[in-house]
Amino acid sequence: MSNLDQQATPSLCGGRGFVVAEPVRELLSPRRVQLGAGTEVRRLLPNLGRRMIGAWAFVDHYGPDDIADEPGMQVPPHPHMGLQTVSWLHEGEVLHRDSTGSLQTIRPRELGLMTSGRAISHSEESPRAHARLLHGAQLWVALPDAHRHTEAHFEHHADLPKVTGPGIDATVILGSLDDATSPGTTYTPIVGADITLAAGTETRLPLVPDFEYGVLSMSGEVHVDGVPVLPGSMLYLGCGRTELPLRAESEAGVMLLGGEPFEEELIMWWNFVGRTQEEIEQARADWMTGTRFGEVKGYDGGPLPAPTLPSTPLKPRGRAR
Repeated sequence: MSNLDQQATPSLCGGRGFVVAEPVRELLSPRRVQLGAGTEVRRLLPNLGRRMIGAWAFVDHYGPDDIADEPGMQVPPHPHMGLQTVSWLHEGEVLHRDSTGSLQTIRPRELGLMTSGRAISHSEESPRAHARLLHGAQLWVALPDAHRHTEAHFEHHADLPKVTGPGIDATVILGSLDDATSPGTTYTPIVGADITLAAGTETRLPLVPDFEYGVLSMSGEVHVDGVPVLPGSMLYLGCGRTELPLRAESEAGVMLLGGEPFEEELIMWWNFVGRTQEEIEQARADWMTGTRFGEVKGYDGGPLPAPTLPSTPLKPRGRAR
């Protein structure tokens, strides 16, 4: 899943100016976005009130959708630069293809991690024979300047480490939680974890005080530090925490996202993360002329055209609200 919005507007991200240096409870409501004919997503980042959480720069939550008699996800070939994509499923399957030649079916609780570096293109689709339900999240991680021109590559990790306890089962997607570390490649101090809570569970997760955090509710009834968070919503938590209280009223699933506040200022437009307007303009031109981003082979359909650039100048800023 990627940003298919043909009315794409720039998101000016990064910098420490609006990082909350103490614990807060800031509830982020999603914006509903239609992707193609069959998939609606709830977009949590970038948000009017919060552009990034650590290096996490984009979060879409979708489903559960009944696609038994539907084609399901159908995202044509499209480009990326300057970021990593994280594909994460609770139900269903997604077939990933990219311009490096990768072909991989991603299943629930398996990590599909694509590092775009300077340039890559990919497609995502539900297999012809697919499960009845599709439910998951698509996330982007901004690459720091030292690594944003790295060689493009794709990783698939089916066996991820876990943190378990009474009523809790946490899968570490990226970075480290407690004593468990994901095999996924990271370029900034970051953490991503998928947490399943049994009904009635009350627990506390260890956190890093220098990280800022957010919790995305995937399913069920959960209270995060005393705040009820409904599925498809996210609670921003700020920095300065050593632990996170969670209480599940029913069986519930959440995603914990965190990391050191991202110091660099960015421009994020359509599926590109850059530093200057010239970089964004060149990336769009390269995609539209079929250069630099390679070719996705095997997808039944043409590539997605880029939207028109806005008439106003694109300037990198900090975490303006």
